[in-house]
Amino acid sequence: MNLSRLFDRDLIKLNMKAKSKEDAVDQLVDLFCQKHADMGKEKILHAVRERERLGTTSMGRGVAFPHARTDIVSGLFIIMGVIPEGLEVDTPDDQPLRLVILLLTPRNISRNYLQTLSGLANFVRRPETMAKMLSAKSPQEVIDLIDRSDIEVKKILTVGDVMTHDPITVSPDMTLRDVANLFFQKKIYCAPVVDKNGKVIGEITEAELLKYALPNYRSFIANVANIPEIESFEELLHTEHMAKVVNFMNKRPLTLDVDAPVVEAAALMLFKKATMVCILDDGRLMGIITKTDIVSKIIRG
Repeated sequence: MNLSRLFDRDLIKLNMKAKSKEDAVDQLVDLFCQKHADMGKEKILHAVRERERLGTTSMGRGVAFPHARTDIVSGLFIIMGVIPEGLEVDTPDDQPLRLVILLLTPRNISRNYLQTLSGLANFVRRPETMAKMLSAKSPQEVIDLIDRSDIEVKKILTVGDVMTHDPITVSPDMTLRDVANLFFQKKIYCAPVVDKNGKVIGEITEAELLKYALPNYRSFIANVANIPEIESFEELLHTEHMAKVVNFMNKRPLTLDVDAPVVEAAALMLFKKATMVCILDDGRLMGIITKTDIVSKIIRG
C-alpha cells in the first residue's frame, strides 16, 4: 500500500506557527479533534506527553514523530504540521524543527504502525523532501508529493523498519584506545568494522575489548581463586595505543538483508548470544539492529 493512502487532507496543517514542540503537538491534537469530536483531547495529550517523557521523538533533519498508543482511537491516524519558520528546540543534529508528524494508534498497536513510521522516516530522509514540503501550497499537494515518492507500507515488519540507520563505524586500523574513547563519547557499546571500500569485515563490542584485556579469561573463570589481581590490566595500559582493531575484532559478524523479518533478527541474536546484527542492502551497510532497538521501538513504542 502506498504511504500516501494513510493521509487525510483534513489532518494536514500548513504554515503552522508554534511557540514550542509542545504547542505544535497541542495544535495537531486540536486539528484531529475538530474532525473527530468524540475523541478526548486531554486524554490524547496525556498519552503523547507520557511517551515524550520516555525520550525524544525528534529524529533530526528538522523532523519529529511524537506518537502515542491509546485506546481512544481504533485505528492508525497521522496528523502533520509544517512549520516553515522552524522551531529552535533540542534536536539530535541541532537543526530547527519544521515538520511535526503525530501518530496515534491503538494500545495493542495496529498491524502497520511501525511499518508506517519506517516509511515516513524513509520519506523525510530524502534530500529533496523538506524543501518540497515547505513549499507545498495545499494539503493535497503534500499527499501528491508523498504518493510520487512510491514508498510502500509493507505487511511484514522488517529489520529495515526498526534498525538504527547510518550507524557509527570503526576502521580496522583504529586502536583499542580509539574505540574505547569512541564508545564513551558516542554512548554506544558496539560498532561494525568497515574497510576502505565500505565492506563490513567485522564487529567490535565491549565484549571484544574485555576479551583483549583478559586473554586467558576462560582459564581464570575455571580457577577463580588464582586470578591475577591487576596483571592483565597493567599490560593493557601499555598496549592500548598499539593494539589494532583488526587484531581483536570479531571477524564473523552476523548479517541480514534489509528486508529480513524482525523476528529473524531477534531469534538470531538470542540463539547466537550476539550484541547486534549488521543490516545490508546489496552488500552495503544500511544499519544495525540490537536487542535495544527491538525493546525500545516495538515493546516500548
